[in-house]
Amino acid sequence: MSQRALILVDIQNDYFPGGKWSLEGVHDAADNAARLIAAARDRGDLVVHIRHEFTIADAPFFAPGSDGAAIHEKVRPAAEEPVVLKHYANSFRETDLKSLLDRHGVEEVVIAGAMSHMCIDATTRAANDLGYTVAVAHDACATRDLEFNGTVIPAAQVHAAYMSALGFAYAAIVDTDALVADEASAA
Repeated sequence: MSQRALILVDIQNDYFPGGKWSLEGVHDAADNAARLIAAARDRGDLVVHIRHEFTIADAPFFAPGSDGAAIHEKVRPAAEEPVVLKHYANSFRETDLKSLLDRHGVEEVVIAGAMSHMCIDATTRAANDLGYTVAVAHDACATRDLEFNGTVIPAAQVHAAYMSALGFAYAAIVDTDALVADEASAA
């Protein structure tokens, strides 16, 4: 059995209602992420929390040291769980995430969090490129409406498009129920 890690990307206060950059379905995604955390902890998997901060104080969201940049209470890290600070969409870029995973012998990663079209996409592609077997918990991810050339693309369509693309060549796209059942059977 290969070692697995759960990577929770940017489940931070600014993405929740009342924050600076609210996402569609973020509460449901965070609830599913909390279920994944419980299952991973029960199995003894490494749980890694990723926290994004921009490097400038007047950032549109996730300003350094702000409450909005804090990890949301629904997925609060346990004392022994690492928190990786990042400044880019890709959780591996200029962080110690890869060395952390390698030190723990991780071969498989499960990714959840936000935003589907940015940091989940970038982190999933990077994890695959680095040789990890990757699964994305699609119902533990959230995004928002986007706009292109005057056309608004609803969050559900943005999410579906990105999950479809990632599932084509980069990751297994799986729901939380299946991942929790898999965790339970492997424990």
